[in-house]
Amino acid sequence: MSLPMKKPDQPGESHPSRVQIGQGFSRMLEMSAAMPPLAGPFDHGSDDLDGASMGPSASTRERAFLAADVGGTHARLGLVAPNAKEGKPEILAYRTYRCNDHPHMEDIARCFCEEFGVQPRVLVLACAGYMHAGSVINKNLPWPVMPRMMKEALELDSVTLINDLEALAYAVGHIDCRGATTLKAPMMSVREAGPIVILGPGTGLGAAVWFPGQPPRVMTTEAGQIQLAARVGIEQQVLAQLAQADSHVSYEAVLSGPGLHRIYVALCAIRDRYPSIDEPVAVTSAALAGGDDIAREALTLFCGWLGSFAADLAMLYGATGGICLVGGLLSQMIDFLQGSPFTDRFLDKGVMRPFLQKVPIRVMERGRHGVIGAASWHLDNRVDVDGFRL
Repeated sequence: MSLPMKKPDQPGESHPSRVQIGQGFSRMLEMSAAMPPLAGPFDHGSDDLDGASMGPSASTRERAFLAADVGGTHARLGLVAPNAKEGKPEILAYRTYRCNDHPHMEDIARCFCEEFGVQPRVLVLACAGYMHAGSVINKNLPWPVMPRMMKEALELDSVTLINDLEALAYAVGHIDCRGATTLKAPMMSVREAGPIVILGPGTGLGAAVWFPGQPPRVMTTEAGQIQLAARVGIEQQVLAQLAQADSHVSYEAVLSGPGLHRIYVALCAIRDRYPSIDEPVAVTSAALAGGDDIAREALTLFCGWLGSFAADLAMLYGATGGICLVGGLLSQMIDFLQGSPFTDRFLDKGVMRPFLQKVPIRVMERGRHGVIGAASWHLDNRVDVDGFRL
């Protein structure tokens, strides 16, 4: 089965050969050596820092590989190699792409390689979902991800997949929190670092847990599919709007971008109002601007549910290391989160309140962390053949 290929931008232009690409890679690396370095790979950067980074050594050039973090809305790609001194991932080039602008993941990877004139032999890809019949099952992706077909189309030696929240957890366990916003500081310090729960409300809802140790471990979860718990009152009225009789409604149904919009539509039905907002980002904007009381109520309910859910996971995994909320959706509404019922709902767990008072909560931009985490996992596991770990 052949895949549709991205057409060249200029008439008569053809895709570069492997030799040409390899030569382009060498030229790019030589040029990057003269460039000033960007923020280090374990600093908190943003997606605005696209481009090439520090000039690598000769040994680093030979070991460069492609790391990708693919979500329902954006795909983030980096050309990565181990730092010669510490062995940690060093990002040589980085770009962010909108998934809907491309027919498949292969096209995104090809655009990246052509832009930088590179042809890595290995791809490690962090992606939400699970493997079935050779394809990643994820209802939030605009197209299927098929590792073996991707390997053939891009002429790679190997394609390895890990869960996207696993990659984020891998990164969170290796970085400091200087660039994170603290929503709740611990009431008292804990002697030893404990597990960290990573929550990522975005196009969907992902969750993973980082456990300290030598080496540290990361556990992926499908916590987003847990049955939604609604309190007596408006939450149960919203749930009744979302669910059919005796049907399952997950936390992802409300704690995601599409979920926020579902809450808004449900509230409009309850309040007998016409739902004039047709996308999640507009609900957030209207709520933050203060001009739409239904949008503001929807975002308030979202924050309350998020606080309760985060506390449930903190208790389940003994997360004394903290809760790390990751994603652009939350980063846009930090002030709103701080003034919302989020923290009160997090602490309102009866006899477990003293434990939850010890748990710090931070918000971080997703940025390059998924790419860094996928690359870190690859370097630690030295994956040299096809691997499917979703």
